[in-house]
Formats: sequence, structure tokens, C-alpha cells
Amino acid sequence: MTLIELDESAEPAIVAALSEHDWDVVVIGGGIRKPEPLLPLFEQVVNLVHRHAPKAAIAFNTSGGDSVEAAKRWL
Repeated sequence: MTLIELDESAEPAIVAALSEHDWDVVVIGGGIRKPEPLLPLFEQVVNLVHRHAPKAAIAFNTSGGDSVEAAKRWL
């Protein structure tokens, strides 16, 4: 799990996490996906996953508590 700050450090933190492994699935949390004001960040995250983990499926959770279930849907 990678928690990010909502500032200029977000992109480097996400890229670093995506570069650590070859991921089968990347789960993007509801905290980024749901709030309408964060739509630009959500789009940025999806595109970073596409660019830096191109073989990974993308899943979405509603909270940290259901991340495993979200990932399992794509494994």
C-alpha cells in the first residue's frame, strides 16, 4: 500500500512504488477515485499505472479494507 500526499510529491511516490516490482494488479483506492475534486489526480494515477506497470490489471477498492478482494477479482 502506498499512501500519498496531495501535493507535488504524489507523482514521484507513485512512480517509485510502481517501479518496485512487476505488478499483476494495481488497486487504486476510493480515496483518490471518489472525491470529484481529485478527478485530475485519479486520471494521473491511472495513466501512471498504464505507463509504469503496463502488464498490471487495474482494480478499484472502496476502502483499504477491501483491497485484497479488489485485487483478487483480477488474479
